[in-house]
Amino acid sequence: MFIFANLLLAIANILDILLTIYMWIVIISAIISWVNPDPYNPIVRFLRGVTDPVYRPIRRIIGFRFGIIDISPMVVILAIIFVKYFLIRSLIELAYKLKGGNLI
Repeated sequence: MFIFANLLLAIANILDILLTIYMWIVIISAIISWVNPDPYNPIVRFLRGVTDPVYRPIRRIIGFRFGIIDISPMVVILAIIFVKYFLIRSLIELAYKLKGGNLI
């Protein structure tokens, strides 16, 4: 069972790193959107290409703007934080229980 537990730990750690990186991408994208960047800049195109597919469903449900503020990045960040605290921690706890060890 320790092999499956180690696999769960590895998956949880990789997901945690990927979600943290994506959260920073969302934050940088939101900050750059405040200054009206050049849409042909490769960095801006990358940020929009990575974040817009996630923003679209949120903007359809909530609306594009809440007053003058686009709240879709905040919703995405809150969702990432929820997944990190719920799913990642649950995977780590399950892995430690499968190992038979105590939680750190």
